[in-house]
Amino acid sequence: MQTTLLGFYITLLIIAFLFAYGGYENTMRLFAYLDIQFRYAILRVRMYFMARKLRKQLNLPTLPELKELKELKKQESKNGK
Repeated sequence: MQTTLLGFYITLLIIAFLFAYGGYENTMRLFAYLDIQFRYAILRVRMYFMARKLRKQLNLPTLPELKELKELKKQESKNGK
């Protein structure tokens, strides 16, 4: 038996078991939930790249630079007092 057909048959078997166990309504809810989760994962990746591009365009400091700036401000406030 070919591997591609074996994977196809196993997929059909799993879907048939889902329909037998949960019924049509719950199986469709499961697929809708999986679809939403997949779309949300894609959206999070796109948002990450958008935020990265925005930080670059605004010339915002990176995390290590922010830590250094906070430390410098603390030292300046201690020296000023």
